[in-house]
Amino acid sequence: MSFTDKDVLITGGAGFIGSNLAIRLAELGARVTVIDSMLPDYGGNLFNLEPVRNRIALNFSDIRDQYSLSYLVKGKDFIFNLAGQVSHQDSMNDPLMDMEINVRAQLSLLDVCRRFNPEAIIVYASTRQFYGQPQYVPVDERHPINPPDVNGINKFAGEQYHLLYSRVHGLKTVSLRLTNTYGPRQLIKNARQGFIGWFVNRAITGNAIQLFGGGDQVRDFNHVDDVVEAFLMAAATPACYGGYFNLSGEKASLGKVADILVAASGKGSVEKIPFPAERKKIDIGDFWGSSELFSGLTSWKPAVSLSDGLETTIGYYRDHAARYLETA
Repeated sequence: MSFTDKDVLITGGAGFIGSNLAIRLAELGARVTVIDSMLPDYGGNLFNLEPVRNRIALNFSDIRDQYSLSYLVKGKDFIFNLAGQVSHQDSMNDPLMDMEINVRAQLSLLDVCRRFNPEAIIVYASTRQFYGQPQYVPVDERHPINPPDVNGINKFAGEQYHLLYSRVHGLKTVSLRLTNTYGPRQLIKNARQGFIGWFVNRAITGNAIQLFGGGDQVRDFNHVDDVVEAFLMAAATPACYGGYFNLSGEKASLGKVADILVAASGKGSVEKIPFPAERKKIDIGDFWGSSELFSGLTSWKPAVSLSDGLETTIGYYRDHAARYLETA
């Protein structure tokens, strides 16, 4: 399927994955509209869209606003739904805000699509977080759901609404359960978009990367370019519609990730510290998944190695540090 001359809407499009997706779609000849609420500390950064700022339409809107959404979804061939609150700790501190963004906003978007654009193909950015502590690895889609925090519960609810609207109303939805995504344009000024962004911050500013519990925990990682390709493949593959799929990546310990970042930046250090009590309660331990189901339908597989991806990520932030560190 070609995206040339297709009308595309990206929610959360000034954020990390959304902006990379917008750039790629513009390169493919799509007519891209980005919406973002630009809520403080949620990752929206207009500099993320600098490479295509004259080739896309940008709308400052909140997907909870059905009035603006009813206009914005009309005529769109594809809707990539990446708007969300991703901080696990923030979800525990402000659970109602997390529910507003990850549940109510998702239902709002879907119902507007049902009424005003039921033919749109909708790809949702879900998460592997709601599996919780794995009972076995690699984790596949049959693994029990056991969310370790408010964010996991709400993201699962958001995914379930996408699947429900597919079954009941015939919307063409796909849910991709993302693992640890990293790369250019990620929020790094705080730890709200996962530990990798904060590790990058510590490395490029010459500070210590603190590894809770020693850093032996194993996770899997995907470069944002590979995730963008997965979104495009999911949208272009009718066999995926109505389904949910893991995106697994390269396995490594947190300690290895920290070591690569410090070596690539030429500064910073690694410090092993005990687990803070509030983090230990929601930590899932070792986790890596299986994307065999999705790969079988689309032939998707990660192309960027962890070492290469982390090195290019450091290079990006070295060149543009002021754009990502200017506010605390």
